[in-house]
Amino acid sequence: MKIRYLVIALVVFSISSIFIGVSSIGLTDIFHLNEFQQQILLHSRLPRLISIIIAGASMAICGLIMQQLSRNKFVSPTTAGTMDSARLGILVSMLVFSAANPLFRAGSAFLFALLGTFLFMKILDKIKFKDAIFIPLVGIMFGNIIGSITMFFAYKNDMIQTITAWLQGDFSMVLSGSYELLYISIPALFIAYLYANKFTIAGMGEDFSTNLGMNHKRVVNVGLIIVAIATSVVVLTVGVIPFLGLIIPNIVSIYQGDNLRSNLPHTALLGAVFVLFCDILGRVLIYPYEIPIGLTVGVIGSGVFIYLLLRRKNYA
Repeated sequence: MKIRYLVIALVVFSISSIFIGVSSIGLTDIFHLNEFQQQILLHSRLPRLISIIIAGASMAICGLIMQQLSRNKFVSPTTAGTMDSARLGILVSMLVFSAANPLFRAGSAFLFALLGTFLFMKILDKIKFKDAIFIPLVGIMFGNIIGSITMFFAYKNDMIQTITAWLQGDFSMVLSGSYELLYISIPALFIAYLYANKFTIAGMGEDFSTNLGMNHKRVVNVGLIIVAIATSVVVLTVGVIPFLGLIIPNIVSIYQGDNLRSNLPHTALLGAVFVLFCDILGRVLIYPYEIPIGLTVGVIGSGVFIYLLLRRKNYA
């Protein structure tokens, strides 16, 4: 798939996203908007579009980095406990510092996401039976344990409804002033591009990368920090988006190969296009109501994931 096709799809879906909604804004109205339409466009539609693009690209690239570092095509922030750890960090910040600002909550989510990801990688090093399917199953169990701890403390402190808000991704509440934390992930993605070749070498194993004179642990730590930063701000801003970091890098590798540097632009664009498509689908299926993005991505993503499993079996 040529990258220009992804750019064209992104432009088409972006324009469609701006003009789809309960408040009617027609394509011909763009040159003579009234005050109400201007407010809708500037404070709702455009922030939503920007957050979708950043979140989709960020989570897709996080999945690509984790799959490269773990040498497993079925590892992602969803199947490694990263998102569950970020949600635990949000709960801890709300319990300990109830009046904490969003930036402090993002820092707490980042710290817990980083610790959870490091712990998963340590568990990965201890596992001798490194089957491609077995490893993500361990990650899912690890994430469920963290999620259970989160729900236990939320129940004990009467915060079940509050923490459940971060359980499922939803862009409907994204407004101007509530999504700007997502911009933090943009420098992290730029660093990921600069470290792309090093991530590729690190994915070949510690012995191999050390023989080439590279500090393997430092490169892995940089990769995990990037994943933790992007995941924490996405979870805090829009909630959990399942399967995205799992399926998008696999789809790109099918038609593009396994060169991480050349795959990064494709992965970012396809992730943004996929989330945009799912968001538009969720807004038109039961119009004027809306299906949360976590549900639409989860349904479509689970189907794609099953296809990838069957494809792996057929080509094994």
